[in-house]
Amino acid sequence: MTTPDKPGILTGYRVLDCSIAMAGPFAAQRLGDLGADVVKIEPVTGEWQRHAAAGGAGGNRINVSFLSLNRNKRSLAVDLKDPDGKEVLRRLVADADVFLQNYRPGVADRLGVDYSSLAEINPSLVYVSISGYGEDGPYAQRPGQDLLLQAMSGAMLSAGRAGEAPQAAGQYLVDAVTASTAFEGVLAALLHRERTGEGQLVTVNMLDAVTTLQMQELSVHTVGGLAQNRSGEPHAHVYIRAPYGAFETADGYVVLAFPPLKTLGELLGEDTFLAMEDEEHGWTHRDEIFSRTASRLLTRTSRHWLDVFGAAGVWAGPVYGYADLVDDPQIRHNGTFVTYDHPTEGRVKVPGFPYRFSATPPRIDRGAPLTGQHSREILAEAGLGQEEIEALLASGTVAETR
Repeated sequence: MTTPDKPGILTGYRVLDCSIAMAGPFAAQRLGDLGADVVKIEPVTGEWQRHAAAGGAGGNRINVSFLSLNRNKRSLAVDLKDPDGKEVLRRLVADADVFLQNYRPGVADRLGVDYSSLAEINPSLVYVSISGYGEDGPYAQRPGQDLLLQAMSGAMLSAGRAGEAPQAAGQYLVDAVTASTAFEGVLAALLHRERTGEGQLVTVNMLDAVTTLQMQELSVHTVGGLAQNRSGEPHAHVYIRAPYGAFETADGYVVLAFPPLKTLGELLGEDTFLAMEDEEHGWTHRDEIFSRTASRLLTRTSRHWLDVFGAAGVWAGPVYGYADLVDDPQIRHNGTFVTYDHPTEGRVKVPGFPYRFSATPPRIDRGAPLTGQHSREILAEAGLGQEEIEALLASGTVAETR
């Protein structure tokens, strides 16, 4: 683990993370990476993600899904449906800076942990609510799942072949951009509080997050009036001229991004491109350009074409798998991945931090916790006495794992 002498940017702030799955926990982890004391408040049986291992990667005592989204947190396992459990949470809220949840709309009200209730306890609280489609409205109760939101956002019909099934991103794209949006919202709200002393409610929903991510594409449609028409060939983006996409070579794949057609024709030996105009034929002959390019690229290796395109200043690049990415020299130079020792999972190598700060770098102080691993110390910090803590543990309202 890295342990810089200087505190993180958010050292001294406490975050209560009542979220599950990916978007909320990922946002809270980002806050922890910057030094915030993140208390993961989870059911006594453990958060949902502890029991749902992506790829079947189960781990030793903590599956990789949970491990990847919950570093730099302490765990308090408490039953919020129990009156005593609710009182524990209220005690913690009194001294917290941020409260983050992604309950289904209406659940926070039923549990008594809605913004109005908690703001009465702590008016300076920054309260972040993450939902699938919004706090209310006709879709409020729909399941906010990544693939469903990708499909609804329109993004899946901006690439691929006309007439073929839409293809989803190879990442949990909506969850990830929602996490980043919530992270930004927390920082902005904390800045406002620093200036005014005023807490507030911050709402983030997955539908708006993935929609606004497509700022340029949707503006081309709504302002430019251009339809979202896919081509017969697997073009990578409906609003970029040909050729644009992934192409097979003699030994793999390369990506090619809208090169000048005359230059491309010269490099490929494709005479039909020489008289074409980029901003005319690149649109009107999109399928022809794609198929002719594809045929030419099949004749030589990826390395050959990357060298040829690179020397000519044409935008092209390799198509990596994860093994290639992890071993890339720029990735190694950047220190994109970090390695640390986890008490139960051993030495782990995971993606690090998406930002750099010269004075207050992010760091990993602890790996993902076991369920309720820190219940005792968190309750003691909230002012509960030893007898109270033992009673909560004995009744099952609070749980711990050692």
